Amino acid sequence: MKTARLYPQITVSKKGEKWLDSGHVWLYESDITDCPDQLENGRLVDVIGPKGKYLGTGFYSSLSKIRVRIFSKDASLSYDRSFWKRRLEHAYEYRKSVMGSDVVCCRLIFGESDQFPGWTVDRFDDILVSQITTVGIEKMKDQLFELLVEVLEENGQKISGIYERNDVAVRKLEGMDQYTGYYQLKDRKIPDHTETVITENGVRYYVDFADGQKTGFFLDQKFNRRLCAALAADKKILDCFTHTGSFALNCALNGARKVTAVDISETALKQAQRNADLNGLTNIEFVCDDAFEYLKKVNKKEFDFIILDPPAFTKSRSTVKNAYNGYLEINQTAMKLLGRGGYLATCSCSHFMPHEMFEKMLKEAAFRAAVNLKQISVSQQGKDHPILWSVPETDYLKFYIFQII
Repeated sequence: MKTARLYPQITVSKKGEKWLDSGHVWLYESDITDCPDQLENGRLVDVIGPKGKYLGTGFYSSLSKIRVRIFSKDASLSYDRSFWKRRLEHAYEYRKSVMGSDVVCCRLIFGESDQFPGWTVDRFDDILVSQITTVGIEKMKDQLFELLVEVLEENGQKISGIYERNDVAVRKLEGMDQYTGYYQLKDRKIPDHTETVITENGVRYYVDFADGQKTGFFLDQKFNRRLCAALAADKKILDCFTHTGSFALNCALNGARKVTAVDISETALKQAQRNADLNGLTNIEFVCDDAFEYLKKVNKKEFDFIILDPPAFTKSRSTVKNAYNGYLEINQTAMKLLGRGGYLATCSCSHFMPHEMFEKMLKEAAFRAAVNLKQISVSQQGKDHPILWSVPETDYLKFYIFQII
């Protein structure tokens, strides 16, 4: 230990020490050998090895299997207001560097990747949407919200409000209730709206951050939409699982002859149509149908370009096999329909489906469809959703574009 420490100590096994030394920041209950009685849920603790080696400081959870989420491995630090402000400044400076003008609409905080375990913040111009899934961050939110607005406004950014989307079931694992609504910032009036308009890649969208999925809009596919838009000119395009139309709108705005956008949700499609109207687009139609069933009705070579952006088919390791079969079915069908010269964009947004398995599936789908895949690009989530190599869970989006030959 470099300095005298003020926090309760949790001791881990040799296995736990090796795990944390490898760079990961989650300490599981099974790796703890000694823990003080009646530790307050969400409090700060130091983690030490079997021989007293300092391994990190994190938030303790008395209920979750992940007992400690480490946010610092420097024993010389104290975790006061200035520490948290510096960390927020680092996160924002990173976004300014990698996102440029897109910093007005991006993910500002991406959990463990920014060393704020369990905290997500998306920015939609002057509105911030926060989601907290760890009790330690929840207990600090008053200070963190104040500091985040302070950091942004010191950089000349206007922030009107913070909306909380704490409506995810995983909060129960940390002993927290679910709720949504505007946070009352000091000396500020709460905004009177829960919808805003953003611009991404030149496309305008209505974003319903109160009732839309996740925080209201999927920001992680920003650059992948650009890749698809670059191939769209004069093509007939089918966008499956369109949700509120993001891939379809990017393609329609960039010269597609016609775009057909399919989703099973009538609510999502109504928003997609509003987005199309907002952009004055008439070369796009929306179809309410199950994407798997719709593809069975499509004629071969009816489309030049098919985009598959499904929801996560698996949210646990136990269902990976079923997810594999789902991906296999839909990709094989799309490959058969496109024929030679067609284009396919396909992805998975589940970290439980590793890159190697997804590529194995694509090869099997191509074999079954009796086609070859000419790779155009392979990409991942946007740079505002940075991947922390020591935490594999931050690496989740796999995005491929091929020509079928």
